[in-house]
Amino acid sequence: MNKGILYFSAPWCEPCKLFGPVVDSAATQKGIPVKKINIDYDTSFVEQYNVKSVPTLVLTDNGGKELNRLVGKHDLNTVLNFIG
Repeated sequence: MNKGILYFSAPWCEPCKLFGPVVDSAATQKGIPVKKINIDYDTSFVEQYNVKSVPTLVLTDNGGKELNRLVGKHDLNTVLNFIG
């Protein structure tokens, strides 16, 4: 099963700015694609995945079904474990 990450963030969110490079590093290490979603502009994704705060990571299968969710800023090891 192919997985992907939806990374919900906003340019005004300081934790998002700090967390972005961690997400990129984890995705590169795991060979998984990341779609970055600006919650101010991509409101359809925000509604579809019921995102209430940022930063939020949603792990999806290749059909877009949510497999797991991680809310808040975390360290690299946490994100790597989240991806699996």
